[in-house]
Amino acid sequence: MMKKRRLPLDHYVQGVLAGNRAVLSRAITLIESSLEEDVLLSEKLIEQILPYTGRSLRVGVTGVPGVGKSTFIGSIGNLILDSGRSLAVLAIDPSSQKTHGSILGDKTRMERLARNQRVYIRPSPTGKSLGGVAAKTRETMLLCEAAGFDTVIIETVGVGQSETAVKNMVDFFLLLLITGAGDELQGIKKGIMEMADLLVINKADGDNLGRAVKTQKELKKVLHYFPEPEKDWSPSVMICSAHTLDGLNEIWSLILDYEEKMTSNGFLSNNRKDQQLHWMEEHIEYLLHQRFYSHSGILWELGEARLKVKEGEVAATSMARNLVRRFFNEKE
Repeated sequence: MMKKRRLPLDHYVQGVLAGNRAVLSRAITLIESSLEEDVLLSEKLIEQILPYTGRSLRVGVTGVPGVGKSTFIGSIGNLILDSGRSLAVLAIDPSSQKTHGSILGDKTRMERLARNQRVYIRPSPTGKSLGGVAAKTRETMLLCEAAGFDTVIIETVGVGQSETAVKNMVDFFLLLLITGAGDELQGIKKGIMEMADLLVINKADGDNLGRAVKTQKELKKVLHYFPEPEKDWSPSVMICSAHTLDGLNEIWSLILDYEEKMTSNGFLSNNRKDQQLHWMEEHIEYLLHQRFYSHSGILWELGEARLKVKEGEVAATSMARNLVRRFFNEKE
């Protein structure tokens, strides 16, 4: 199969700004590429569309597998559309870049949503580098904003490190929970719970409704022991059923209240500026890591260095320092 030729920069810019979905998809494919020519072109593209970004509400949704994230996003997504807004859904997918794994299931579960012309759904496969996917997801979000989508939902897999990355690129961070997941599973979520602007217990229907209400009360007590948030907003705990739609209107209303309050007090604007700086610093680390491990001289020495460290002939810290000095051509 022949690879599609890359478009001229102007075609990408004009197509994205016109909301052309085909060009938008090709632009995202461009920024996901690791080819040097594509990387340079994608950087120019982001520079060109940057003035047309920042006009959406950015929402992160996380939760363990099986919590019902896709169903929840599909259901609340329809409410978002009913309110007259448009929606882009970006799913950070930990699976193979070749298969795109769970996103195919996501599209099935979001079937009605995916058919709507005001919706765009796109996976962001993690590959081997979280730093890489964080950069690609941010750039994809900016492209979607420039294409006119005024609401962006970023879905994460709920396994730890990706949550921190997403928290640093969204305005509102929602943690989806279920009852009966076990204390050990809830314990994993403690750090993520502290980042959340809203905790939502899903699948609160049928025989599970009573357990959901009980869990809601318990989590409200737990929140009292968390550090005071820096912003003028106290996280709350709500229950819903993405299947019956109960509670979703209240959740969406709360998110809109948050947007209005954080916009009026200046937090949203200042937070986004801080996120831009964080993005730059994070990307510097990513680029240094990438350059270091692709440096021919370093690669030549790395095998022997690893063997010496493994056998205890040289301290790991000393070897690391020597390799970094070699990389930067520094003298002892």
